[in-house]
This record gives sequence, C-alpha cells and structure tokens, in this order.
Amino acid sequence: MSEICPLPIRGIDAHAHVFERGLGLATVRRYAPDYDATLADYLTRLGESDLSHGVLVQPSFLGTDNSYLLAALQQAPERLRGVVVVERDIAFDELERMAGLGVAGVRLNLMGQPLPDFAEASWQVFFQHLRRLDWHVEVHRQLEDLPALVEPLLALGCKVVVDHFGRPDARLGVGQPAFARLLESGQSGRLWIKVSGIYRLGGTPMENLHFAEKALSLMLQSLGPDRLLWGSDWPHTQHEHEVNVCSELERLRRLACAAPLRQHLLCNTAAELFGFVKD
Repeated sequence: MSEICPLPIRGIDAHAHVFERGLGLATVRRYAPDYDATLADYLTRLGESDLSHGVLVQPSFLGTDNSYLLAALQQAPERLRGVVVVERDIAFDELERMAGLGVAGVRLNLMGQPLPDFAEASWQVFFQHLRRLDWHVEVHRQLEDLPALVEPLLALGCKVVVDHFGRPDARLGVGQPAFARLLESGQSGRLWIKVSGIYRLGGTPMENLHFAEKALSLMLQSLGPDRLLWGSDWPHTQHEHEVNVCSELERLRRLACAAPLRQHLLCNTAAELFGFVKD
C-alpha cells in the first residue's frame, strides 16, 4: 500500500481482533472460537499485505475483560490502537489509563441485545467520560435499529463509528429507509462508517459486493471520503475459511478503483481518527 500511503504508514487495518483459546469468555455470547488468533499472527498478516498499522477491537465473546487486548497494544504501541468493551459505570481513571495504552474508543456490540436507553443517567455520565477523552463510540447493530442508536449519540456530541456498512441485508438493496437515515446523520460531521465485513451483509458474494459498490457511492456523496475507513475484520470469525486479509484488500481495490479514495480508506481517515498522526 506504500504507493498511496505516506511513509511510515503503509496502510491501516481499522478493524481486527486478537484472542486465544482458554481466555475467560462472556457468560452471554453468540460464538466462541476454537482456535487462536494471536498478535504475532496478526502482525504477520499485516506484513504479508504490506500494511503497517492496525486497530484491535475487543471481540464480543471476551466481554469486558480487555486485558488481552491491552497487553497486545503494549507490544507494538506505535503500530496499534484499540477499541474496548466496558461497563458503563467504569471509572474515568480506568478509561484514562486505557487511553494511555492506545485505546481510542468504546464498542457497543448490540447484536442480539436489547436496545439501550441512552437518556438514562448512567449512560449520560459514561458518554461525558468519552467526550472528555475525545473517544468515539463504535456501534455494531443491524441497520434497521441504527438510527435509534446513532441519532441520540450524535445529539449528545459523541463521535460515532458504525461497523460493517451498518450491517444491512444486502438483498434489500440501498433503498432501505434506515440506510438513508443513517447517511443523513452524516451531516453532523461526527459519523464514520467502516467499509468492512462485506461477507457479513446477508446475501450471496455477488449480492454483497453489488450492495457494497452502490452503498460506497452513496456514502461518499453523503459523508465524504474523510469519514470512511477500511478494516479487514481479521480473523473473520465464522467466515474463516471463506476470506482472508488479502481477499478483503482485493475487494477494496474493486470497490475503490481510484488511488486517492483508497488513500482515505486505508490511511488518512484512520490515521486521524485513531491518533496515529499528531498535529
């Protein structure tokens, strides 16, 4: 990726996970891996793909025990940033400690969960903490529920990152009302969308790619390239035998033919959002 990214950044993978078998698992979970996805493995995949930097996102099956992720960040602090999953009553001092280790955001993985009421006092205090640290809120939820989550967060002044195109059903096309509402939220200037996880969009590979092509065009019109970023979603949990980092980069090249657009998706947006470059 060095042909489009300014050195020393050769490319940023803005969404990946690391874990090992034997770690404590969340009591309520949708999935548990039967293999290891170590930091060493991940860094090898980055090198093979000519990428230099990455963002580690806490996997849902590890719950709020971020110790493995935080330890990984400390092994390559110049190359990695993190997104954690925490309880909303966490102390500000603990969040500040995590910030010192390279954490830049909190993930709300709400797949299969009841929708929260962000008007509750405990949520309000939590989001105050995040704004104070200039962290973002990463939201993972099906498209139809996203407006009810994203709009209140933006009204509270939060920076919001939406996972995997907003997890739409690709078979329903880009005319879904919730997709239009999501793009309207981009007018706030505080909404980012990850161009990632195309294989998670509910259709056949061709249906998913066709949706991604049209969706990316609309997202560029509504948000602009500096609010879009790419992630491999390594190790592609539940799809491990279908895709890899290289195949996802190839999909990106098909989606973003122009080098300036790829530079935003692979470098500029994530470099600023995650603090890989300083003013």
